Formats: sequence, structure tokens, C-alpha cells
Amino acid sequence: MSVDLYVRDLGVLLKEKALEAKEESKTAPEDERAFALGRLMAFHEVISLMQQQAPAFGITLEELGLDDIQPEKDLL
Repeated sequence: MSVDLYVRDLGVLLKEKALEAKEESKTAPEDERAFALGRLMAFHEVISLMQQQAPAFGITLEELGLDDIQPEKDLL
């Protein structure tokens, strides 16, 4: 049970951080923009991978807390 809670919490936290990174990438000063965009792309990759792998393990996106985010739409 604690693994289920951990995985759900991790998914929710990653989503929150990813959305924060998107906002930061929009407002980053020019000298920090490349870093901010790189950070956003890293979150994009992690969330995409989690969503792609979940069905192979019988895990729903709802269980991960990632059912309401579309990386290609929401993080680009």
C-alpha cells in the first residue's frame, strides 16, 4: 500500500513541478532561458515515460495522478 501512495504522490509532484517549470520557462531572463527550457523538457520526458509505461504494469494514469496532463500539449 505504501508503494501505491508513493507512486501517486510522485506523479502528482512531478506534474506540479512540470507545470511550474513551464511557467518559469516563459518568464526566465534571457541568460537563464536555455536552462529553464532544458528543465521543462526533462519533465516532459519523465511524465511521458511514466504515462507510456503505466499500461504495461496494469497501472492507470489516474492511479499515477497523471490522467489530466498531456505532455505534448501541456508541456511544450
